[in-house]
Amino acid sequence: MMPTPEKVAAFIGQPDDPDVIALATEHLPIIAVYAEAYTRGKGFDALGEPSRAIGTVIMTATARLIANPEQIDTRIGEVSIKGGFSGWTLAETYVMNQYRKRTK
Repeated sequence: MMPTPEKVAAFIGQPDDPDVIALATEHLPIIAVYAEAYTRGKGFDALGEPSRAIGTVIMTATARLIANPEQIDTRIGEVSIKGGFSGWTLAETYVMNQYRKRTK
């Protein structure tokens, strides 16, 4: 099931922040397209609704993107913040590969 912007905002601990909800509204469709392309449409129904597992990947990847929407690496002293979305995490890839048609 496709996550809502409100669920993404709650996932990152900011359920009542209208700016976070607005960012999630903008970024959810982008990550959903990436997920659908990666799986070549597998795991999505005829209406484009993702499975629960893929919906979870969409939520976590969207949360990562809205945490740093400029996608700029930043370093202040010993603290380093990586740019937002730069691909699927290992766990997300594992989930997505269950749906992706691959050669054997």
